[in-house]
Amino acid sequence: MPHMRRPRLSTAQRAELWLRWKRGESLSAIGRALDRVPGAIAYVLRQQGGIVRPPPRRSSRVLRTDEREEISRALARGESGRSISRRLRRAPSTVCREIKRHGGVVGYRAAVADAAAWRAAQRPKSCRLAAQPALRRLVASQLAAKWSPEQIAGWLRVTYPDDPTMHVSHETIYRSLFVQSRGVLKQALLQHLRRCRLMRLSQRATTRGQGRGTIVEAVSIRDRPAVAEDRAIPGHWEGDLLAGRGQSYVATLVERRSRYLLLVRVSGKDTASVVGALSRHVRTLPRGLMASLTWDRGSEMAAHKRFTVATDVQVYFCDPQSPWQRGSNENTNGLLRQYFPKGTDLAGLSQGQLNRVARQLNQRPRKTLGYKTPADMLATFVAPTG
Repeated sequence: MPHMRRPRLSTAQRAELWLRWKRGESLSAIGRALDRVPGAIAYVLRQQGGIVRPPPRRSSRVLRTDEREEISRALARGESGRSISRRLRRAPSTVCREIKRHGGVVGYRAAVADAAAWRAAQRPKSCRLAAQPALRRLVASQLAAKWSPEQIAGWLRVTYPDDPTMHVSHETIYRSLFVQSRGVLKQALLQHLRRCRLMRLSQRATTRGQGRGTIVEAVSIRDRPAVAEDRAIPGHWEGDLLAGRGQSYVATLVERRSRYLLLVRVSGKDTASVVGALSRHVRTLPRGLMASLTWDRGSEMAAHKRFTVATDVQVYFCDPQSPWQRGSNENTNGLLRQYFPKGTDLAGLSQGQLNRVARQLNQRPRKTLGYKTPADMLATFVAPTG
C-alpha cells in the first residue's frame, strides 16, 4: 500500500507552529499538537533557521483595508475622488493614485488592491554583511577562528571606532548563519560556534519536565538474565534507531544468538511513533521468539512500559554512552550502511522494501556463526508453524 502524504500545513497551523516554538516547546510536542512527525516540524523551522519572523505591519500613513472598501463602495455609487478623499480625510492625490493604480474607476476592487499593496510593500532589505564584502570576509575569518558572534561584534567596534561600515551586531551574524537563504555566510561556519546548532532556539526552550536523558523506571542491563548475556538460547534481542537524512529513522532489531535482523518502519523518533511501530511488529512474531529487548538510553523508548504491556517483552537499558553493550546491533547497523549510506532519506522506504533488505542480510553467511546464515540459525530454534 503506497504511503499517503499528509497535506501541507495551513497558514493557521504554521502560525501555531511558530507560536509554540517561540514558547519553547520541543519538536515532539509541536508535532503531536499538529499531527506531524518531529522531522516535518524541524524541516519547516530550519528553512528560517528557527527564527520567528515578525508579523507584517502596515504604516499608519498608507490606506487601510476598510478605507479601500469604502473607496470601492463610493466608486460604485458614482462618487468622485475628491468627494471620497474628504470623507476619508485623505489627500485627493492619495485617493486618485490608489484608484488609478488598481484598475481605475471601473475595475477597482478593494480586496485585489489591498493584496497588491501588501505585495508591493515587501521590500527585503539587504543585510549589512551582504552589502559589505570586506566586513563579511573579516567576520567569516573570525568565526573560523572560533570567535563568538558577540566577541566579533564587540571587537569590530573597538578596532574600527570611526568606521561604521565595519560595525555589525551579533544578532545579524547569527541570522546570517542560521538563515541560509540570505546567502551571506556559509553553513559550514556553524560548526565553529560553541553550540553547533542548526537553528535558533527560543529563550524559553527547556528540557525541564520532558524527562529527556532519563528513562522513568528503566531496568538496567545489569539485571538482564544470564541466558541473555551468554547467548545460550535465542529470544533476546538488541534494538536501536538507524538515522537518515531529514530526521528520518528505521528501527533495527537483532537477535543476539542468531544475529537475525528485523527492520521496522517508524514515522518519527518520538516515543509514541517508535513504541507503537515496534509493538505492532513484535506481535506478529511467533510466540516466545522475543523474550527481552536491550536498548540504549534514547528518549524514543521512554514509553517502554507500554511496549512491555503490549508485547509481554521486558526492556533492559544499557549504561549511558556504552554502545558496546549492544554490540550485535551496532555491528548490524554498520552492515546496513551498505544499503542505506549516510544521508539516505529513510522516510520514503516502505515496510516491504525494508523486509527485502533484512532478508538479504539474514541470508548472508556470517563468520561469527561459522559461515551459517542468521536465517538458518534461527530456523533451528523456531518450530515450524501451520
